[in-house]
Amino acid sequence: MTPHLAVTTAPDTIASDPDIIGATDTTLATEVQPLTEHAVVAVVGLGYVGLPTAIAMAGAGCEIVGIDTSPARLQTIRAGEAELLDSELEDLRTHLAGGRFVLTERIEALDAADLVLICVPTPIDERRLPDPAILQGACAEVVRHARPGQTLVLTSTTYVGCTRELLVAPLAERGLRVGEDVCVAFAPERIDPGVPGHEQLQTPRVIGGVSETCFRRAAELLRHTCAHLHRVSSPEAAEMVKLYENTFRAVNIALAFEIAEACRVHGLEPIEVTDGAASKPYGFMAHYPSAGVGGHCIAVDPHYLLHPLRERGRPASVAEEALRTIAGRPRHIAWRAHEVLVELGLRLTDARVLLVGVSYKPGVTDTREAPAVEILARLRAEGAHVDYHDPLVPELALDGELLHSVEPDPRRDAGGFGPEDYDLAILATVHPGEDYDYGWLRRCPAVLDCTYRTPGGRRRFLP
Repeated sequence: MTPHLAVTTAPDTIASDPDIIGATDTTLATEVQPLTEHAVVAVVGLGYVGLPTAIAMAGAGCEIVGIDTSPARLQTIRAGEAELLDSELEDLRTHLAGGRFVLTERIEALDAADLVLICVPTPIDERRLPDPAILQGACAEVVRHARPGQTLVLTSTTYVGCTRELLVAPLAERGLRVGEDVCVAFAPERIDPGVPGHEQLQTPRVIGGVSETCFRRAAELLRHTCAHLHRVSSPEAAEMVKLYENTFRAVNIALAFEIAEACRVHGLEPIEVTDGAASKPYGFMAHYPSAGVGGHCIAVDPHYLLHPLRERGRPASVAEEALRTIAGRPRHIAWRAHEVLVELGLRLTDARVLLVGVSYKPGVTDTREAPAVEILARLRAEGAHVDYHDPLVPELALDGELLHSVEPDPRRDAGGFGPEDYDLAILATVHPGEDYDYGWLRRCPAVLDCTYRTPGGRRRFLP
């Protein structure tokens, strides 16, 4: 079911009628309307953003061409093993069986598309500098295959000015007039993997078109992926919106880490203090401490804001310091584990440690940028014997070695190490749901609770 479209506009932009997506004359409204009726939509990049977006567009009646350069990823999708909400998995199976959802590695499939969504990753390198190579390559291919009548929408989080640099300017070099021959817009993704309450269709979406026509055509496409569109005046404004969102989160998470440390100094529970502050109905947004920040957004995206500013001699000092705090969080947890072991009368090299949870957040299998992985690597490098337990991550590649999740619950595996056999359990990620029972934690001699919420252990310590 396609949600009713509502459009809001930023100040000083043209007001929009929800029924015609901002059109000011009926001719253009009629021109835009057929876009999604039997349209062919190419989605470039079928990761945690592209795949749910493709599913939403397929539900609106579009024919989908899903393009990904990874054969393994395409096989995972075909097998129904992609990380999606249950409702999305069911819809995916239906669309694939219906023959109107095609998966391919061939970028030439762009030739058939009326609408193109670019949803590729924008990582950072080992120096924490933006690495837009994947995005640059994808945009170059989209431009190379672009034809009159297409609408191109970039959704990947990137630096301000990227849409014009990687799409608008190269299209002009090909002789394609943006806003007349081809339409271009930027509409950043807002997907929270593994959280049903934040599903795509219930989350507003920001959109900035290069021109009025670009906005209207892109909005007609994207109205099928959300319940509400918020219009801003340009692609650059939309690009900055996304960077602001995740930099805001990063700054406040870093502050939550500092408040948690202050609470420990005073013998207070950080969650109690945060919940108390959150009872204020205005001027406060709760952010909670944890083992660190992982995934592909909060610890990554702000660098696409900060690096260009540094190059221009305009560093954003508050955000810079926040990212340093976030980057140092796993190191702090490893140091705190060492401190707890000393308090228990143990040396790190003699200790047997269990790390609980290595995915970057509860309820997902993704370990990219996961703080637990760095904690695990640091403790092992310092000589500790460290096992890990994560029911969603049965195997983990670390420094060329393949590690396997252990089962410390004697009710499930009586032949392995039990809770009593570990000197310290470090709780990094605890998965929700009845399928995951962590009652065995009560039998651990000591627990370092980086969730700040999970009771357990004969002795409980906070980071």
